[in-house]
Amino acid sequence: MVGTGRLRPRDAWLVGGALGVAGLLALHSAVPNGVGRLGSLLETFLPWLGAAVPVLGCLALLGRSGAGLLACLAPAAVWLWMFGGVWFSSPPAASDLTVVQHNVADDNTDPAGTARALLASRAGLIAVEELTPAARPAYQDVLGGSHPHRAVHGTVGLWSAYPLSDVRPVDIRPAGFPESWRRGLRATVSAPGGELAVYVVHLPSVRLGATG
Repeated sequence: MVGTGRLRPRDAWLVGGALGVAGLLALHSAVPNGVGRLGSLLETFLPWLGAAVPVLGCLALLGRSGAGLLACLAPAAVWLWMFGGVWFSSPPAASDLTVVQHNVADDNTDPAGTARALLASRAGLIAVEELTPAARPAYQDVLGGSHPHRAVHGTVGLWSAYPLSDVRPVDIRPAGFPESWRRGLRATVSAPGGELAVYVVHLPSVRLGATG
């Protein structure tokens, strides 16, 4: 701070940057999606905005900016409020059902090895995405013995140690995608604690282009 009480340009940039990050975190849902789909892009990477806090903090230390350091508390507090529970929550209670989900990759050259790794998790439910017709027999050979109940729709599949019922596709196609794009299913599982609905879906990947 200078003698007049006004912020130095360096301080102003740091304070503005910190408050801007805090604003984006807190008001992310207000960012419009009509131009370049900026709202969706922001929310895709929202937790990573927290990485700006240590960067701004280091710049404030290097520039000996007390105002900049103080302003960093705002985005840090908002980030902790939004995502801190993920890091500081209590350990999960013991459960009687384990579920594993994995994108097995449509170019996987060792589907049997992947299936064995999934089997080693000892999960009662194993859900996979990018399951190709050519690789499906390998997964069935490995998983079918311990997980005899199976549901497959398009490129998603579910192997279950417990009976399945009411298996049906779930249409999650974005507008303009062909009917052959099948990446969602729903099934009812007769699990040890009672029936539950299980969804296996493979959402479209993020693509950056001229329109967003």
